Order: sequence, then C-alpha cells, then structure tokens
Amino acid sequence: MTSPMWLKSSYSSDGTHSQCVEVAQLTDVIGIRDSKDPDSGHLVLSPAEFANLVLQIKNAII
Repeated sequence: MTSPMWLKSSYSSDGTHSQCVEVAQLTDVIGIRDSKDPDSGHLVLSPAEFANLVLQIKNAII
C-alpha cells in the first residue's frame, strides 16, 4: 500500500498562515488533518460530506 499524498493549500506556503489543514484521498474517503501536527490523526469524510463541508466554508466566508 502506498502512502496517501497529503495536499495543503498554496495559500499556506508563504509561512504567514499558521492555521492550515491538509487533505488526501484515502481509498474511498477524504482525510483531513492539521498540517502543524500530522501525526495526531485525521478526520475521515465521504466525498459528499467533504463537498458539503467545502460549500459550507465558502458560504461562511462570502
């Protein structure tokens, strides 16, 4: 089994945004973890739940 590829937003690469999360495709679910503490575990969401979370975040920001 290969290790998942955890991705972080390009907005967090400049070092000014210390509150970042990473996401990865884990078989048939999406994993979400704290980029500052990747060994502390991760949340697991279905693709539909993840899409809903992203939509809710976008609606809260706008």
